[in-house]
Amino acid sequence: MRFSEALAAARAAGRAPVISEVKCVSPKEGDLLAGRDPAALARTMESAGAACISVVTEPRNFGGSIDLLRAVAGAVSVPVLRKDFVTCREDVWATREAGGSCLLLMVCMTDWPLLVDLHREAHEAGIETLVEVREESELEKALTLDLDLLGINNRDIRVLERDDGTVANTIDLIRKVPSGVMVISESAISTPDEVRAVLDAGASGVLVGTSILRSPDTAEAVRRLASAAMSS
Repeated sequence: MRFSEALAAARAAGRAPVISEVKCVSPKEGDLLAGRDPAALARTMESAGAACISVVTEPRNFGGSIDLLRAVAGAVSVPVLRKDFVTCREDVWATREAGGSCLLLMVCMTDWPLLVDLHREAHEAGIETLVEVREESELEKALTLDLDLLGINNRDIRVLERDDGTVANTIDLIRKVPSGVMVISESAISTPDEVRAVLDAGASGVLVGTSILRSPDTAEAVRRLASAAMSS
């Protein structure tokens, strides 16, 4: 099943489409794994109702690796997103080889001609892309692409998400997104109310990392968010 299809299937089944993230380190929060096995953690997230899994593979600031992606993708049956500062076509094919179904491309961190090429290369490799924006000027560029998924980051990746963002950023920008575009609200999400707020605004899913990883009960944290229904 494709990444976008898994999100739609969760919604059709009455669950909030949650992309639960495996991230070793947060520049803001520090160690997030706390000695836990990432593959086992991903299986727990899947069994608790996560529609998809996200894996942060960036090594310097987030402690990830392509081997981490490979281990998680091999441990779960749901589609897996690779999050990294992708810079070349080799990264695209390495993502597919390691089992990734979707690849993050960040408008604010990638030269636009390169991002367009990487988006095209991902499609040639048979994987989807999550094109991430934070501001309206970035959104205008992203909407010129044949998008699989549009991500709206509630935090600023340029400062490694050390800022205190809120879902208000998604709710503001999504008004400017044409109907039919699948939007994922990313970061600064920790409660069912926040999940409902972005789904009510038109989002097709949420990507949640730190709040789930810091919870004393990973499975319960995922279930709690996945059970958040739309208000209407």
